Order: sequence, then structure tokens, then C-alpha cells
Amino acid sequence: MVASTDSPRLLVPSPPPAVNRLSVLLVEDDDGDALLVEEMLADVPVEAERITLLRVATLAAALPLAGGVDCVLLDLQLPDASGLSALTTLRRHSPAGAIVVLTGQDDTATGMAAVAAGAQDYLGKDQVDGPLLMRAMRYAWERRRAEGAEQRLLEQQLLAGENARLERGLLPTPLLADDRLGLAVRYRPGRDGALLGGDFYDTVELADGTVEVIIGDVCGHGPDEAALGVALRIAWRALVLAGLPAVEVLATVDRVLVNEQIEPLFATACMVTVAPDRTSARMVLAGHPPPLLLARGGAAGFLPSDGLGPPLGIPLKRPRRQTEVTLEPGWSLLLYTDGIFEGRSGGGDRLGRTRMAALAGELLTGPGDPGAALDALIGRVQQLNDGPLDDDVALVLLTGEPAA
Repeated sequence: MVASTDSPRLLVPSPPPAVNRLSVLLVEDDDGDALLVEEMLADVPVEAERITLLRVATLAAALPLAGGVDCVLLDLQLPDASGLSALTTLRRHSPAGAIVVLTGQDDTATGMAAVAAGAQDYLGKDQVDGPLLMRAMRYAWERRRAEGAEQRLLEQQLLAGENARLERGLLPTPLLADDRLGLAVRYRPGRDGALLGGDFYDTVELADGTVEVIIGDVCGHGPDEAALGVALRIAWRALVLAGLPAVEVLATVDRVLVNEQIEPLFATACMVTVAPDRTSARMVLAGHPPPLLLARGGAAGFLPSDGLGPPLGIPLKRPRRQTEVTLEPGWSLLLYTDGIFEGRSGGGDRLGRTRMAALAGELLTGPGDPGAALDALIGRVQQLNDGPLDDDVALVLLTGEPAA
């Protein structure tokens, strides 16, 4: 007979390491039943089914060990627990483990309740042999592994959905009330599966009719850069709504970047201020390529970049300055980040701003939906790139007519 003890004892010698070894904890207070389990498992050829079997007689002794084994064989009638309370306590203590109830109660209702309470299987002691017991334990272990993988997948999906909602919430809602102006934006992060990258943009219309637009690009396109881009955009919007001049706005955003960055980074930015009568604009460039001015009939040209200053995060030698531009009737301004023109063309050369401007003049100046036209521009660039673009892409297309 096998003596009952609360200390774990090795009943079956552990075989040499093997791919299909299974560690089992038998929770059984009856010495005769424990011996029966040992004999049943001994009937299974060792070379086919290698197991390590430990036995304890109480639930209290089982709890510290349950998390370190592949499967638990649990009797429902123990000195310190009876019925399904033993199962629920063990499952609560070791939620990831596989449990096979092995009991003398040959009761279908109890078996169904045990499975509903978290057991992977339910076996009667007088209706099982070695091979059946071995299969039940292996199936329970594999089933629990599959359940664990499914649970982890569900958690990842929920987390991904939460992150997606968070990222969508961090994208701006333009504050634009003038129905004489049209605004279309497109945003394509370079990270796989992301909704937010290091590029940022925003548009705000002030009480006097002035429209402020910004587009920027934090160096890199990982999660740290995305977080910094959001911080810069929100700081910019707050400063614009406070009525600060454009040069002071960018100077303050520059200080925000220096204070918020996790590691030394810089960001380029282009800020455009459109006058209330929509016939002129002022522009400040901080290391960013100038907007593309589109006219009726397909004419396109870049705004002057003679006032180009260093990117945000780079020490200034002199104050930034604004460039005045005239807006003819039927104007459109395309603000963009370098991801739209730095992809490779079919010959291996970079697309470049000049060829991008030609595509924009072809696709963005005709009638139709401006958003669809931006999609077409991105699609044409991807065709020339022979695939998706690696860097973040942000496009802002602002169109307007002069005041009556």
C-alpha cells in the first residue's frame, strides 16, 4: 500500500528528458486509489508515454504545487475540501493549469458541473484504465494550452482595439467653420498595424477668420515619435487659440519638444496663416519643405523657401521669419511630409518633390472629391514605389475662394 502523506512523493521515477514528458499532480487521500492510479499508468508503455507523477493527500498541499505541473488529477472528496469547492479553489489558485477530475462519483450531472466550473475532463475511477487516463490527461493539457493561446489572442485583440481607439482619438478634429474653404487630409503611418506615426497636422480658424495650418514630422516613426508628435500638435493648438503670433507659437513648441523628448530628437514643421479675406498668407518653415500652391488649370509651384529655418529642437542663431505669399482666386495649398516623395521610383531613384508636384498638379486640380484625389496621389506614388511607403505620410489640402 502507498502511505498517505501531505508531503509530495515521487511515485513513478522520472524518466530521462523526452519531448512528450508530462508532469502530473495526483490529489488523492485514499492510499488504495492512489495505488490504483499508479498501476494504471504503469500499464502504459514507458517509451510511448513518459510521465512524472507526484501525489499529495490534501488540497492545501496541492495548491503550492499546482502551478508547476502540466495536469492535476483531482479527487472531489478530500479531508479539507469536498465536492466542487475543491475544484473551484484549485482553479482560482492556478487558473492556467489543466485539471482532470478523477472521482468515485459516477454522476453525469456532477461531471457536467465540474467541466462548467473549469475542469478539462471528468472520469469515474471504476470506468477508466491506463491508456484512457493517459489520453484524458494529455487531451486536457493540450486543451488548456489551446484555451490559454485563445485567451492571449483575445487579450491582444482587445488591447489592439483599445490602442486603435486611443490613436484615433489623438488625431485632430480640424476647427474650420468657413464654408468657403475646403479641407481634405490623409494620414498613413509607416509602422505596420499603427494608426499614428511621427507626422502631425492641425487646422484652426480663429474668431477673426484667420486660418492657421500646421504640418510637421518628428524624426522617426515609432511609438515614442508618435507620442511626441501628439504633444507638439496639442501644444500648437493651445498656443494658436491663445492668439500668439506664428513665430512665437513655433518658438514655444520648440521648447515643448526639448522638454518632452525621450531622447534627442528634432521635428520639422510648416505653419501657414491664411488671411481672413483668403487672398494672402504668411508662412514659417522650420526645416520643412514648403507647401505646393495649386491653381486652376493644373498649374503648380512650391511656395518660396528663402525663409527656411532650422528644425524644431535645433538651436536657433536668429529668430524665425515669416514669408508673405499672394493667393490668386481658385487657390489650393498642399501641405505634406517627406514620406510622400522620398520613396523609390521604378528605376531605383527617389521620386523627389518635382515629380511629386507634377503628379499633384495632375490629380488635385480637377473637379471631384479632394479626399479621393489625395488617395489617388498616394496610390500613384505607391505604384512608382512598387509597394507601400516605408515612412509616415501626412497630406493637408486646403482650398479657398477670396471673400466677396
